[in-house]
Amino acid sequence: AYDGMIKFTREGMLEHGIGKLLKKTLSGEGVRLTKAEGNGHLYLADNGKKVTILDLRNESIFVNGNDLLAFQDSVKWDIKMMRKITGMMAGGLFNINLEGTGLIAITTHYDPLTLKVTPEEPVITDPNATVAWSGHLIPEFRTDVSLKSFFGRGSGESIQMEFKGDGFVVVQPFEEVYLQGKAQ
Repeated sequence: AYDGMIKFTREGMLEHGIGKLLKKTLSGEGVRLTKAEGNGHLYLADNGKKVTILDLRNESIFVNGNDLLAFQDSVKWDIKMMRKITGMMAGGLFNINLEGTGLIAITTHYDPLTLKVTPEEPVITDPNATVAWSGHLIPEFRTDVSLKSFFGRGSGESIQMEFKGDGFVVVQPFEEVYLQGKAQ
């Protein structure tokens, strides 16, 4: 919904260059973007998920593509590949990197929890509940596979993301599992 004088324009296939087109095609991340310009109020939603506005101030953040709702034109974006193959097993090899100054809107199932990461206290998360993290943090994927977890009797997650350094991680109290492009 919106009020005022807002013009909507869908992006062209090559609007962001052939490199981004190839990344979007190969990664499956994101849909075609729509630009909203003008004066008024624009109200966005994503299947009842909670919307949180973040104010980037010459900063960088990684967001899972299915949790990114909107961002200002002043924020630059790119699709980045995760380093380890375990990232694919954990729900995806690609994430959206946003950087610059401006507002971004992320979505979560229920209220998000922001965890502080320090060199003394790394943060370990479930990849399917991880929504976003500081752009300078590079998560390492860990596996915690035992005979019990192999037979379905283990507790906890067999694949985890570990964040070390200084920054933050945003998680949600919900595990998003995507099969053939649809949330389960």
